[in-house]
Amino acid sequence: MSLKEQIDADIKKAMLNKNKDELRALREIKSMILLAETEKGAGGHLDSSSEMQLLMKATKQRKESIEIFQTQGRADLVKIEEDELNVISKYLPKPLTAQELEAELKKIIEQTGASSAGDMGKVMGIATKSLAGKSDGKTIAETVKRMLNS
Repeated sequence: MSLKEQIDADIKKAMLNKNKDELRALREIKSMILLAETEKGAGGHLDSSSEMQLLMKATKQRKESIEIFQTQGRADLVKIEEDELNVISKYLPKPLTAQELEAELKKIIEQTGASSAGDMGKVMGIATKSLAGKSDGKTIAETVKRMLNS
């Protein structure tokens, strides 16, 4: 079942259960998917890596919004964003621990033959695709940089 089909089914469940918070988050995810499908070059269908990128983008947006609202003292808006973040995270794979991330990156570094910080682009290209949804790009980049510099 594709992410879009799963979201549609979950929207129906949320409507039946009258769960407004979950319904709002699910509708936002569906909206993001529909927008991505109608963009030029998408061909009306998203592959699983594109779906993961969309979910990661939504997660990042929610986390940034939470930080902003916390600095402004808007607890009401923080709760809304946290609720949406919880719903979005249901559709993401289990995040990697630091040790698991290092192990995966070590394999990719060996595979690409990277040996210095100059090879970071090669490693990042493969890592961001293969680890989509399991770790955010910033954490991957920091870990790759540290591994290549040591």
